[in-house]
Amino acid sequence: MDSPPVTWMFVLVVIGLIGGEMGGVKASQSCRFPAIYNFGDSNSDTGGSSSAFEETALPNGMTFFRKPSARLCDGRLIIDFIAENLKLPFLNAYLDSIGTSYRHGANFAVAGSSVLKDGGYSPFHLDFQVLQFIQFKKRTTALYNQLTNNGKKQISPCNRNLPLPNDFSKALYTVDIGQNDLSYGLKNYPGKLQEIIPEIITMFAQAIHKLYKEGARFFWVHNTGPLGCLPFYLDRLPANSGNLLDQTGCVKPTNEIAQEYNRQLKDRVSQLKANLSDATFTYVDVYSAKYALISNAKNLGFDDIKKFYDLQCGKTEIVNGTVLGPKSSSQANPWGSIENLLMDLVKKNVKHIFSYYPIYMLISQAFRLKLAQMCSHIRQINKDALSAMIFLFLPLFLLCDPVSVDPNSTSCENGAPKL
Repeated sequence: MDSPPVTWMFVLVVIGLIGGEMGGVKASQSCRFPAIYNFGDSNSDTGGSSSAFEETALPNGMTFFRKPSARLCDGRLIIDFIAENLKLPFLNAYLDSIGTSYRHGANFAVAGSSVLKDGGYSPFHLDFQVLQFIQFKKRTTALYNQLTNNGKKQISPCNRNLPLPNDFSKALYTVDIGQNDLSYGLKNYPGKLQEIIPEIITMFAQAIHKLYKEGARFFWVHNTGPLGCLPFYLDRLPANSGNLLDQTGCVKPTNEIAQEYNRQLKDRVSQLKANLSDATFTYVDVYSAKYALISNAKNLGFDDIKKFYDLQCGKTEIVNGTVLGPKSSSQANPWGSIENLLMDLVKKNVKHIFSYYPIYMLISQAFRLKLAQMCSHIRQINKDALSAMIFLFLPLFLLCDPVSVDPNSTSCENGAPKL
């Protein structure tokens, strides 16, 4: 299959929506985040599940890495694009113990994870991921103090596979989790899920507070996507249930649950932003991004967007007499999994999606705009704060300069080579 990863098109819609919120913010400078710490599920897992359980197999990784990449995706994930645009290496999983470098951050996400301890399909729930981070920070700082005699001597750059203690307060903390809580609830207690959403949101906020207590100040939060558009739910609709579908063909009741979750999540993020005034929050509307893609699928080149097939990636199934999957002889709809739902767009002469900007410019500009907004917030804090606060945040103000770390470099200063 020579189709591009669906992540590219998803990134473009996310970028378009984010860019629309920027207003007059100029991106002459981008924040220099020394590291990224990510928490989440399969949407941002770059090796956690593969390290803890079973290694991912093809076709995962086939379109970009040309081999299994420990991601449940045929290409890159959104977290990979964030790292690239910050000129940082791809994140290694915290659970990966072979040849890994955490100089520029770590990824605690594991596929199947949830916010609630008993609300998903993995033991690595959000609170557990945060506890892993706290332990990581504690042990990293202790080792640094031991090797430097409490800062009295320097460590050779070639021995730096761990972040510097001061990097933790300057890093970007990304959180993309919650979808499994809703999916698990829809399956096990559909009638009570609405009542449990506040509990999910509360646990989410508690995790943010714990990270804040550890020095985190820059948060990038994703909401959940339109669950009712997933083939898993569409494939299980009973006959004659067309009244449950919206104009796009998605399950309305299921999407309404996702929308309610997102509404409460956004409200709580706003509260966190107000209460933690020295922290910066970026709320990314993933729901609208994905729904916009699906709603506009026909105009983007899909002949029949009503045909959904719930197939596990890499597996083969027979649907209405047609073999679908990696061994399919049919070229009409070679969709093997949900990752392929919105494929085959970038390489087929799709050069301009939004306005008149080429794809690579959209990705670069929009992330810089969003990061520039963070920098603007930091500068405002420094401008308005008292002298003590200015002293505290001056290092963060100085971070808002272009970064020049080559993510493709194999230099020891940049840690291990990226995948």
